[in-house]
Amino acid sequence: MRTAKTSVPIRRPAAVFVLLLAALVFAAIVVAIQSSSFFIGSRKSLIDSEEIRILSDFQSRVQQCVASRGLGLTADIIDHCKLVLKFPEGTNSTWYNAQFKIFEPLEYKYDVCEAILLWEQYRNMTTVLTREYLDVRPDGWLDYAAKRIAQLGADKCYNRSICEEHLNLILPAKPPFHPQQFRTCAVVGNSGDLLKTEFGLEIDGHDAVFRDNEAPVNEKYAKHVGLKRDFRLVVRGAARNMVAILDGSSDEVLIIKSVTHRDFNAKIKELPNPVYLFQGIVLRRGAKGTGMKSIELALSMCDIVDIYGFTVDPGYTEWTRYFSTPRKGHNPLQGRAYYQLLECLGVIRIHSPMRARRKQDWSDVPGKEIITSAHMAALRLKREKTGQEGDLGPFGNCKVWGTVDRDGPVSGSPDMADARSKSNYSKWELLPHESLRKEAQKHYAQMGRVSLYKMDGNKLDDLVCVRHSF
Repeated sequence: MRTAKTSVPIRRPAAVFVLLLAALVFAAIVVAIQSSSFFIGSRKSLIDSEEIRILSDFQSRVQQCVASRGLGLTADIIDHCKLVLKFPEGTNSTWYNAQFKIFEPLEYKYDVCEAILLWEQYRNMTTVLTREYLDVRPDGWLDYAAKRIAQLGADKCYNRSICEEHLNLILPAKPPFHPQQFRTCAVVGNSGDLLKTEFGLEIDGHDAVFRDNEAPVNEKYAKHVGLKRDFRLVVRGAARNMVAILDGSSDEVLIIKSVTHRDFNAKIKELPNPVYLFQGIVLRRGAKGTGMKSIELALSMCDIVDIYGFTVDPGYTEWTRYFSTPRKGHNPLQGRAYYQLLECLGVIRIHSPMRARRKQDWSDVPGKEIITSAHMAALRLKREKTGQEGDLGPFGNCKVWGTVDRDGPVSGSPDMADARSKSNYSKWELLPHESLRKEAQKHYAQMGRVSLYKMDGNKLDDLVCVRHSF
């Protein structure tokens, strides 16, 4: 018995049409992808070209500024980001590096794009260690807090209460100082060059004055360094003499640069002065020392930073202090070159003996609009190079986010009641935002009530960002 076969008619024209349609769709997709890639590539190329043009123009402005203000320094442009600052032939290179057995070189290469990103970031940052930073930072209490306490006897805070006992004296709940809190600030170094000037009244005319270590402030040096005392950044060795350094001043805020120490704590309890820890930032740059850290501190709360007493004029042969005998110091040529770069990036304004004899005109320093444009161009190029996307604002480098919904305790301890009754802690830690200058209030609102802190390390990225909900 045969089984009947059912024949199915083949519709060849329809099948061919489907195949052709599918092929056409696939070809269209391929062309679209290629066109899109071409468009994106062309657009990226146009963006890169525009950023490079902006930065190249900025480099030319920096070059002109160095030529005008550098007292012999010149800038050779390598590309849109890199340049070399050169000292004139015959400059006396007196600093000898025993490790590499060479004298201090007469030229220094800098990446202007990296520099402008770094220093503009400082304008939004908090540079005082706070409780909220340790609370928000991953393992902030376990790992990081231990690094800020000398003689802890352990590399980690396994017993948090012991670490809190060490740090509470100098650990405010939230930032005591704010970006743009002051309009003009003077950072006064300790160079012996100050004795060649009479900047005292000019220094005292600033909204806030920053000094460092044991630098004396008295009538003997008043015409050279002024008498106004607001902030003092001290290294660990100088902090041992904090009572003598403050010499009866109850207004000067003391900020310890490195670590707290149990020997300090007893002295802190006796002082009416607010005492804090500098939020440790380790970044490689072209100048070292407490003076540079004082500039970082000032930039985080001042619109304009004027520096005095930094050895930045040619012709000196040794590192000196205005209040003591000459001593071996930091490599001065490298410092002088870097400070000049910072002035031409609009970060600081330099005042020195040679500059005191001429009218100070800042028209040859790039203005805020030009600096902002260069900063955004450098940021876009950096993000394209590293494949980063998204926010180009101040929060683009926030690696860690946290939220604080209450004020918390002020720094100090209950047994400081008598000292606190005469102190200015409340001037800073309990200061309502409504009493800040309008520019600081506006900045705080624009930042969405967020405080930025730097993670330690040598990178521009990786910020700890704390949002205040109150």
